[in-house]
Amino acid sequence: MNSQVLFYALNSKFVEQEHDIPQHAQQVMYYSLAIGHHVGVIDCFQAVINCPATQYKQWIDHIDDSSEAHAKLDRLFKFGEITVDISHVNLLANAFLPKRQSMEEPFRTWTETLFSLFEAMTKEPAMYLMIKRIGQD
Repeated sequence: MNSQVLFYALNSKFVEQEHDIPQHAQQVMYYSLAIGHHVGVIDCFQAVINCPATQYKQWIDHIDDSSEAHAKLDRLFKFGEITVDISHVNLLANAFLPKRQSMEEPFRTWTETLFSLFEAMTKEPAMYLMIKRIGQD
């Protein structure tokens, strides 16, 4: 079986309905929301990039393999899942930028999609990406 790499973008959040939360737990949920935790908050994701793991590896190899950006993206193979949030945008964008125009397909399309997502993240810093490896090689 060939493994796949899926990029999911946070596309919405919602709080569980009050009637779904036991009365004795509602105050805990409200307090946790007030201090910035996500108790009772459900993240909804939309798949935005789907690629074979072998091609994902070729794609990230376009950037310097000794860079922090490459190490960040390569951790997918160690952990099976990584997140990319607003704190990673400059790091990853700067790593892909020099190779952006010279990439062949499908890498160019994935890079352009990634740059669009980075732009969306700068407009909405709560947005993030979840990158998962599905299956085994």
